[in-house]
Amino acid sequence: MAPAEDALLLLRLVERHLGSLRGTLDAEVFADEDWGFLAQQTLEKLLKALLVLKAQEPPRSHSLQRLVQQLECCGEPIKLAPELLELDDFAVLARYDADPTPLPADRQRLLALLEALHQELCLRVGGSLQA
Repeated sequence: MAPAEDALLLLRLVERHLGSLRGTLDAEVFADEDWGFLAQQTLEKLLKALLVLKAQEPPRSHSLQRLVQQLECCGEPIKLAPELLELDDFAVLARYDADPTPLPADRQRLLALLEALHQELCLRVGGSLQA
């Protein structure tokens, strides 16, 4: 399968995650820790899709920092809002800690940042599939 096709599969999963994030914006109904985990997973898949577009094998890692570093190493530096990188704690730590873990920004802001990155990658993948 071509890198763009592999990336498209990841982006389809991202679309499912984004739909779940949109449906769970109410903090009274859906815990920050669970919302943050889903947001972290969304960003993780977006970064992995970008790696796949660069014909790189994504690492079996949930570390957003590691994915960003790998992107830099393959000539694809990415500038992310700091609050997105702060989602790293939600991959594991926040899910297994009984104490509340506040989100690094409000849900609407995080969702908007994730949707913008998703849209940007979809445009790139669409261009890759047409090439």
